[in-house]
Amino acid sequence: MLLLFLGSLFFLLFLGVPVALSMLLSASIMLYHLDMFDTQLITENFVMGTNNFPLMAIPFFMLTGEIMKHGGISERIINFATSMVGHIKGGLGYVAIISGLIFAGLSGSAVADTAALGAILIPMMVSKKYDAARSTGLICAAGIISVVIPPSIPMIIYGITAGASITKLFMGGTVPGLLMVSGLWFVWKILYRNNDLSLERKQSGKERWCAFKKAFWPLLLPVIIIVGLRGGIFTPTEAGVVAAIYAGLVSAAYRELTLAKLREVFIGTIKTTSMVMFVAAAAMISAFAITVAQIPTELVQTIKGLTDSPTILMLIIMLFLLLVGCVMDLIPAVLIFVPVLLPLLRAYNIDIAYFGIMMVINLSIGLITPPVGTVLYVGSGISKLGIGKLSKGISPFLLIYAIIMLLMVFFPNIVIVPMNWLS
Repeated sequence: MLLLFLGSLFFLLFLGVPVALSMLLSASIMLYHLDMFDTQLITENFVMGTNNFPLMAIPFFMLTGEIMKHGGISERIINFATSMVGHIKGGLGYVAIISGLIFAGLSGSAVADTAALGAILIPMMVSKKYDAARSTGLICAAGIISVVIPPSIPMIIYGITAGASITKLFMGGTVPGLLMVSGLWFVWKILYRNNDLSLERKQSGKERWCAFKKAFWPLLLPVIIIVGLRGGIFTPTEAGVVAAIYAGLVSAAYRELTLAKLREVFIGTIKTTSMVMFVAAAAMISAFAITVAQIPTELVQTIKGLTDSPTILMLIIMLFLLLVGCVMDLIPAVLIFVPVLLPLLRAYNIDIAYFGIMMVINLSIGLITPPVGTVLYVGSGISKLGIGKLSKGISPFLLIYAIIMLLMVFFPNIVIVPMNWLS
């Protein structure tokens, strides 16, 4: 049954059928095979897929990302980062890493953050004689930190699908996100330690203070979200509302969010939200079909015969998800495989919040690997580089991410201890 479901799903995706429709059709094929196909049942599950209050956080965080892109926030953050580290060797790379970390705390969308970072930094880095493929690879690698650092849209999706605490997932993503930042910093330092490219002028203390003041209000947003969640002041859904309103007020104060731009903001938000919601609705039908086919139960019994070690199980699942991430986008992969893997996690007493963080990080790596990596294609579109050349440029950053993943598999307390303390 699992082969029937996955085989039909990947066949439809290979034909170019949209992800949501592929999920809907493959689930329908499985239900037909089980002699349980019923249009009313499918319609009910489809509606239930979006009838979930925590999903309301997604359009608000999407809106925050669009406001950030059009409201003058991105430029101020990048200018602040440039004032701090632009003058050192490989300085613009460090600017990309710091900016990526700050952006991650604003929108929760890897594609939006990569587009915002790349549009400004890629032309700047190329003009300073940085290697185009490596620079774009760094920006793409920094962009996926957005799905790990709170607020994270995939974490919301996982929390709803697995029944895990979204606040716990948000807090648990903080340390892995910082590890990813440290890894990128380490790799970039090795690559450009002896490189005297055109450096930015070292700015005075007064200029840095001025850049900080201009970026202060955007920089405050991640702090508001984390403190609000940690202190129980608002829920993750309410955090999305707070973020959108706050970003709108800041952009209005900068007087850069015109009526024409506001129209683009809302159209962009509607488009991206519609795609996510359609996939979420279709995934509910897939989850129902997987459950009635008793695939999770059979999977538990099969895996239990292979290993008794939760660590070995995590390693097997991570390798499997790494392959899945190469051929499937992050959110559909979460929605499809969480219902299958959840009973297995419970059978091995693996913390579902810890697993959720690991799953999201793992699948986020798929966003920067061919052939389906959406973030990779965003970077390719901005830099006008082919996917082959860009894949070569991004390889050192993929390697450090793989090492970080392995560390967190063999030493889960790296994630679990700070997650429990923060939440």
